[in-house]
Amino acid sequence: MDNNTQQTLPPTPPTQIFMEPTEPKTKVSPGAKKKDKKNIVKIVVIVILSLLVVTFASLMVYEIVQYNNLKDNFDTKAAEEVAKAEAAQAERLEKEFAEREKNPYKTFAGPVDYGELSFKYPKTWSVYIAKDATNGGDFEAYFTPGEVEPVSDKNINALRAIIRDKSYEAVVQEYNKQVSKKNSNLTVETITVNGVTASHYIGTIPNTELSGHIVIFKIRDKTAILQTDSNLFLNDFNTLLLSVGFNA
Repeated sequence: MDNNTQQTLPPTPPTQIFMEPTEPKTKVSPGAKKKDKKNIVKIVVIVILSLLVVTFASLMVYEIVQYNNLKDNFDTKAAEEVAKAEAAQAERLEKEFAEREKNPYKTFAGPVDYGELSFKYPKTWSVYIAKDATNGGDFEAYFTPGEVEPVSDKNINALRAIIRDKSYEAVVQEYNKQVSKKNSNLTVETITVNGVTASHYIGTIPNTELSGHIVIFKIRDKTAILQTDSNLFLNDFNTLLLSVGFNA
């Protein structure tokens, strides 16, 4: 082949362009649109109803809890009130029983030579005569419910019955000095015992830390002292004073 001869190339086939087929647009009917709107409305309604149910259920639970709390508080308070009422009734019955047990009252009589001081006291009280004045001097008797403890300035006695071999004026002067002391908690008033004038001292008993009542009156040439060491026995003490008798 001659080099000058041009080589003839086969013709290039035309490039084919492939286009992907497209789906034809579907036309949405008005009925389908309405159906979609109805579905959306249903979903919204369901959600709202669900929220309302949850809210209502929460409120119900809250109200039930509140009710139970109130009921528990009411039951607790009611139980406390019942317990208080029962305790008060038990205390009242105990006091009534204690008062009944005091009857019949016993009668105490002191030495004849000392004016034979007498009075009535509960039979539930015990008596201890520390000094009987057989050989003169003071007479001392102590009374208290149950067993009388050793006599001291600290032990509380329901009653101390003392007849001092000393004039009324001298004994009263001793107590009045205690009343006139600075910051004294002892006061005095005049009362009548068995028709005679008596001095009634109220407050801290001299030379002790006890708080009670002291009644002092004259018997012949001597002085009677009736004393309770505590206000717990004040009712009994007042009742006892009404029964006091002696030979002037």
